[in-house]
Amino acid sequence: MKMGQVILVGAGPGDPGLLTLKGRQAIESAEVVVYDRLVSQAILNLIPENAEKINVGKESAHHLVPQEEINQILLDKALEGKRVVRLKGGDPFLFGRGGEELELLAEHGVLFQEVPGITSAIAVPAYGGIPVTHRDYCSSLHIITGHQRAGKPLDIRFDALVKTGGTLVFLMGVSALANICKGLLDAGMEPDMPAAVVEKGTTPAQQSILATLSTLPDVAKQKQVKSPAIIIVGRVCTLSQKFDWFDKLPLKGKSVIVTRPKERAGTLSDRLRALGADVTEFPCIETIPCKPCTQMEQAVERIDAYQWLVFTSPAGVSTLMDMLYSTGRDVRALGRIRLAAIGPGTDRELRKHGLHADLIPQVYDGAHLGEALCQEKPTGRVLILRAQWGTPALTAALDSCKISYDDIRCYETRYTCPNTEQVRTLLTGEQAPIVTFTSASTVNGFAAALGDMDYSNITAACIGAQTEAEARKHGLRTITASQATMDALIQRIVEGE
Repeated sequence: MKMGQVILVGAGPGDPGLLTLKGRQAIESAEVVVYDRLVSQAILNLIPENAEKINVGKESAHHLVPQEEINQILLDKALEGKRVVRLKGGDPFLFGRGGEELELLAEHGVLFQEVPGITSAIAVPAYGGIPVTHRDYCSSLHIITGHQRAGKPLDIRFDALVKTGGTLVFLMGVSALANICKGLLDAGMEPDMPAAVVEKGTTPAQQSILATLSTLPDVAKQKQVKSPAIIIVGRVCTLSQKFDWFDKLPLKGKSVIVTRPKERAGTLSDRLRALGADVTEFPCIETIPCKPCTQMEQAVERIDAYQWLVFTSPAGVSTLMDMLYSTGRDVRALGRIRLAAIGPGTDRELRKHGLHADLIPQVYDGAHLGEALCQEKPTGRVLILRAQWGTPALTAALDSCKISYDDIRCYETRYTCPNTEQVRTLLTGEQAPIVTFTSASTVNGFAAALGDMDYSNITAACIGAQTEAEARKHGLRTITASQATMDALIQRIVEGE
């Protein structure tokens, strides 16, 4: 029986972009993942589909699963020979009970690792525009747990903290905020000492509140601050208004639903998150290679007979490459054949394999791709690899120019319905999110998943005219990119309605 192991992974403070590369590698290779409630959905989406997922749901004053039981789960799964990832918010060894979870494993000789995470103690103030150290303001940083056991006083040496003159960062201290501030005041800290609380830090729902030590409890109560939140006390808090960069991001406070296939959603989602958007991935379609695909196999066997190879999406490129690699061949099999791509995204997929498109139309759709091919006046045969339900505009253009071709449908688009109820709730809320569509099929997949509902209050951000036309058939309000590129689509979302 193989030896299992446990990897403690710090997921960071909330922004999925702050997950470390080593942490991501561990998650993607896990057979079992045991996770807490503060791990973002975008990070949970990295867990392999065939991995066992165990939600232990720890939060302040309430544990879905007691700590001792969590420790036992890790041991039991490791003894089954599994590769186990224990996924925790922030850093496992900073008030995260990571050491406690390793003790039982060490007693039983189980292999383990710890992958540090970016701690909220530094990242959350930074997203609130507060550098926890600055040589003009302080010479030390102190991180304190503000967790208060029911019926017991805080076990904090407030007098020692005040004497340091450094920046104080309290984790898990929202419920004890008034007691923390009183303790510092009673120990002699000035009532007008700058202080702040940052709620849901590094996430699109982040709220930063600036006050003084004496007024912070009342201001936080007025703003109804809840956990998770970080309390910062020190003169560095005065820098927040000058250095607040996160709240100034152009999409901060906006919700966006991304409907691209799961394997292609990341690029758009990551870029929208980098602009401050609250992104929900709702992959409405998936592309499945047609297997067996005798026509494609025969065409690839005599690839030298073609002068041009045409791709209408990245999926066509990956389908061809998978076929080549499965038969022990690679891109060298394409010889001198010229390559046409419907747009930059498809060209980027080619470049992953060391190739580049010889032809990309100025307008990224089937009709203009066909017209651009006609202008090249090919004398040999053209091979088109595309989806089962591809637009007839491409072949109509080739027919008009009497260009010979083989039109092979090598993959199909299927509708999927993940997290439908979550998305339905978002769409029927007070402020409906913007929904992105990068093809007509994503529109149809979206409508198929959600069924009969009123779409008239939903804004559809469309990548091109064909996608826009499909969205309007379903009654969606549309905003459309000036070009069929991700850059133009994102810019259109930033511009808004």
